[in-house]
Amino acid sequence: MSLRGLTLALIAGLWAGTAAAQTTSGLIRLGDRDDLLGREAVGRLDHASGGFCTGTLIAPDLVLTAAHCVYGPDRRSMAAPSSLTFRAGFSHGSAIAERRVARIAVPPEYQPGPRATTARARHDVALLELEQPIPVSEVDPFALHSGETKGLPVSVVSYGKGRAEALSRQRSCNMLYRNQALLVFDCDVTFGSSGSPVFVKTGNRVRILSVVSQMARTGDGKVALGMELPALVDSLKATLRATRQAPQASLRRITVGGDRSGTGAKFVKP
Repeated sequence: MSLRGLTLALIAGLWAGTAAAQTTSGLIRLGDRDDLLGREAVGRLDHASGGFCTGTLIAPDLVLTAAHCVYGPDRRSMAAPSSLTFRAGFSHGSAIAERRVARIAVPPEYQPGPRATTARARHDVALLELEQPIPVSEVDPFALHSGETKGLPVSVVSYGKGRAEALSRQRSCNMLYRNQALLVFDCDVTFGSSGSPVFVKTGNRVRILSVVSQMARTGDGKVALGMELPALVDSLKATLRATRQAPQASLRRITVGGDRSGTGAKFVKP
């Protein structure tokens, strides 16, 4: 299904049937360390060229983000891992911790390219292994969510164009659509929000439900596209383990070194 097809489907009644019955909140800027408490694992993923995305620690040495965030401006050449730096809890020029990226894993089903499609969004996730782990005493990683989400509000924490110096949080937005591993949300995202974690809260636990891939527009506004994560992330973890054991192996859509000419765009489009 193309983004055009998705737009038409949403206009046909999906938006009215779901979002109208629930509420969304506005963005809140997390301007100081107290605001960041509990969200330090979300950080800015910076390209050497000056571009950025959003990423999240899911283990002391693993960052989850969108796959297209690790490609260059042509969306086809993968960046060198060493050209990417993760800055946990980045705010106004400083981070709680920062590390360079050592390895990148992308699903073999992900097909890079400039044109946004729902097929690409389903696999638009990357797992980055850091050169050195960030101690849990400094930053506590988030776990992934699996299981039922029906009726549960979601939230997003992200950087973006015009708000690159501090995280912003949308406390409440909604999942509008879920089909064939594609998730659609009415959350407020923009350029630079690619890779942002979509959280769901069950009881007292906040876990990552999805990652922001891209935007689409409907007659009622814009929506964010994401994907189901557990199976994809398990596969990417296995791939990173394999590259550590056999670093010279040639793996489709997986890089240990990468194309050193791809250093990212100024703002990576979600």
